[in-house]
Order: sequence, then C-alpha cells, then structure tokens
Amino acid sequence: HDAELIERVWGDDLRLEGIVVERLDGIDDLAAVVRDFSPSKTRRLGILVDHLVPGSKESRIAAEIMNPYVLITGTPYVDVWEAVRPSSIGITSWPQIPKGVSWKEGICSALGEPDPREMWRRILGSVKGWSDLEQPLVLAVETLIDFVTVAP
Repeated sequence: HDAELIERVWGDDLRLEGIVVERLDGIDDLAAVVRDFSPSKTRRLGILVDHLVPGSKESRIAAEIMNPYVLITGTPYVDVWEAVRPSSIGITSWPQIPKGVSWKEGICSALGEPDPREMWRRILGSVKGWSDLEQPLVLAVETLIDFVTVAP
C-alpha cells in the first residue's frame, strides 16, 4: 500500500527524476536489500519505513544500516493507512485498535468494512494530493526525494 500511495501523490515527480519505488514487504531482511542494491555515490537508496519510532523493531533494524548512500526515514504510524488524514475519508479520527488485534482488521471492523482490500480502495481513492496526508509522511517522502536526487 505504501508504494501505491507514494505513486498516487508523487508518481509524476518521481518519474521526472528517474526515481523508482519498489516494495520491500517489511524490513526484516533490510541488510540484504541494501547489499543487493549496492548503493554508491551515484546510486543512492532511500527507504521509507512504517512505525519508525524509538524502541521499535523497525528502528533497531534501521539503526544497523551504516552506509552514507542510504537514508532511512519513516513515520510513527503502524500502517500507511493511518498516514491518510481521517477527514479525507470522512471520519474524525482513526479508531484505536487494541494491542493483539491486527491493525487493518481492527480498522475495517471499527469502520464497518469487512474487506481490507475494499477499505484500502476507499482510503486510496480519497487521496487527491499531499494535503490529504499527515505531515510525518509528507516530510519523510520529501526528505527521501531530496536525498536520492542529490547530484554526485
């Protein structure tokens, strides 16, 4: 979902800059991804991570990556869905989901949508531009774009 949302908002700008967005499906194997990419002065790598908060598994994995040509940024959100402003989808706030409950399933249940795919279509369809997104996501993506487009 992250890649779809990034494409929706920044896709044209990314293509102009020659930036490719790829899915990671989590960062458990981030060291291998970075190694396989072979970042260099002329081949920078920017990585966007959900739930990049102090003490999280994500922050521990990200801290292990030591490469001047790699930048990892992220948001405090458990999932990119939460980076969409609630008002954009017609709610006042995202429901609080108890620990131990799948966040997406909990959101779907709380909002009366049994199908997570349909819920995502609703969320993504509500995003017309960056103003429909929370600032931590906008800042994280803009920071990555600036990093990977620096002239060598």
